[in-house]
Amino acid sequence: MSRYLSIIGMCFALVFAISSQAQNTSYPARAVKFIVPITPGGSNDVVARVIAQKLSEQWGQPVTVDNRPGAGMNLGADIVAKSPADGYTWLLGANNIFVTNPHMGKMPFDVFKDFTPISQVALVPFVLVVHPSVPAKTVTELVAYAKANPDKLNFGSSGNGSPQQLATEMLNHAAGIQMQHVPYKGALPVITDLIGGRLQVFIGAVNSLLPHIKDGKLRLIASAGGKRISSFPDLPTIAETIPGVELDVWLGVFMPAGVPKDIINKVNGDIVRVLQLPEVKSNLNGQGIEAAPSTPEALTNTIKEDYARWGKVIKEANIKAE
Repeated sequence: MSRYLSIIGMCFALVFAISSQAQNTSYPARAVKFIVPITPGGSNDVVARVIAQKLSEQWGQPVTVDNRPGAGMNLGADIVAKSPADGYTWLLGANNIFVTNPHMGKMPFDVFKDFTPISQVALVPFVLVVHPSVPAKTVTELVAYAKANPDKLNFGSSGNGSPQQLATEMLNHAAGIQMQHVPYKGALPVITDLIGGRLQVFIGAVNSLLPHIKDGKLRLIASAGGKRISSFPDLPTIAETIPGVELDVWLGVFMPAGVPKDIINKVNGDIVRVLQLPEVKSNLNGQGIEAAPSTPEALTNTIKEDYARWGKVIKEANIKAE
């Protein structure tokens, strides 16, 4: 009897596996929700909407962007972490969710256990700018001025633990200077006060600063990334003067943990193809964003490496959550 029950059980398992495979092969069979954990208009939102539009066209199924800001991007990420692992709920996540937020307070999810990395999708180049009243045109001159005037330079950020603060604190530590941090709630008020001269230094996303650089309201000093920006090939990086001071802000697509492998492979392959389209690359480049797709494994490794690196910076600078 037990032998027959065992055979019946194997048959049910086989039928279930075939059914599951058939469902995954037809994926997506309905709308996909693409959660962006910030308000509309930022780099994350721009990238998500470009990807969503192209995939909707290719798949014949809607990929709908759903903005869920709050809690330092943790609110939107938590929704995805707790969603069914069926491939129909995605997150467009920035690196701070995975590599800085966990070092500054209790998280509603485990960044290593509750998500399935699908692909890195973009890099958002950050640059170092100063108000024109600061008599510095290079990193060397800025460091010298900061040392000679220890109480005159304030830098802004979009909040404690933000990429803007982390990059500048890393510069402070490596250069032996102490520019004073002024946290804001978002980058827009930082830029407003920077242009007005109430702040003197800022390391922020090039796409939001470029109009003011072109108008002469801000002076461009250096790129903050690990390599020079393709649209500014003559602009040196901070690390060319002070080795190790690098900030690469990446964006990635994630799903809840446990998503079937065939869905992961399909979505990764289709996202990579979308980001390699000339019109998509041109669209993003025009907004100061670089398309940068990857394998799921490469994104996983990036998270682990950045988690360790930024954890050290946060500890050394004694950065606390707001």
